[in-house]
Amino acid sequence: MEIGYINGNYIGLNEKAVPIEERGQQFGDGIYEVIRVYNGKAFMLQEHLERLIKSGNAIKLPIKQKIEDFRSLINEAIVQSGLTDSCVYLQITRGISARNHLFPDVPISISMTVKPIIPLAKSIRENGASAIFHDDERWANCYIKSLNLLPNVLARQTAYEQNCVEAILVRDGMVTEGTSSNVFIVKQGKVYTAPLSRYILAGITRVAVKNICEAESISFIEQSFSKEVLTKADEVFITNTTSEIVPIVEVEGHMIGTGRPGEVSRKLYNKLQQLVADLKE
Repeated sequence: MEIGYINGNYIGLNEKAVPIEERGQQFGDGIYEVIRVYNGKAFMLQEHLERLIKSGNAIKLPIKQKIEDFRSLINEAIVQSGLTDSCVYLQITRGISARNHLFPDVPISISMTVKPIIPLAKSIRENGASAIFHDDERWANCYIKSLNLLPNVLARQTAYEQNCVEAILVRDGMVTEGTSSNVFIVKQGKVYTAPLSRYILAGITRVAVKNICEAESISFIEQSFSKEVLTKADEVFITNTTSEIVPIVEVEGHMIGTGRPGEVSRKLYNKLQQLVADLKE
């Protein structure tokens, strides 16, 4: 079943839990992680938690808990939910305090939900999806997985209104990432993606794809590319925790490659599913 958690208590998702003067609500003053669970086991949990702590340090959150504390908390919540295939959303804010821009001397607030995963539509997996380009209007520290997602929300809504699954963000003429995904192109069998920087979130599925490429002797090249280069690629795909690997076959009227999911993206997806299968054993 779907469950919620806040500061030591398990609650129903419709229960009143967050006071008005909560800094996550009033300032977006917090961080989060989204973790995929397969057969009751959290996938790449260590990597998620390391990124969580890195984000917390970047915004000076006084997190006293260690990675093992969060690991235990998440695993307990998974058990409490009784769900085998699910999605964990973990959020940490600077806490509850009278509204003031300066940091308060109060405990951090930790909340979490565990919900069933909504799988990507089979038709998208088999036939690919469409995307748009959109100016990257986010702030300059996108490597922090913060709660400040309004530019992402607006860009994704624009994509949705054009029957597209994602908005591919462009800054200074170069592709950065999607609103909730990393973006990859394939040229002559080689995989390219933007190098990590303050404008790029170090995606966990991005790490998985990089590891698979290394294991399969597929060239993985971290190199910036323009939207013009993207439209002429042999393949394009995006990655994130909930949708895994999604082939993009059309961007703003430009057919990508053959207009069908390509060989490399299909292989990477199949190899990722093998990793998931190993997790289930």
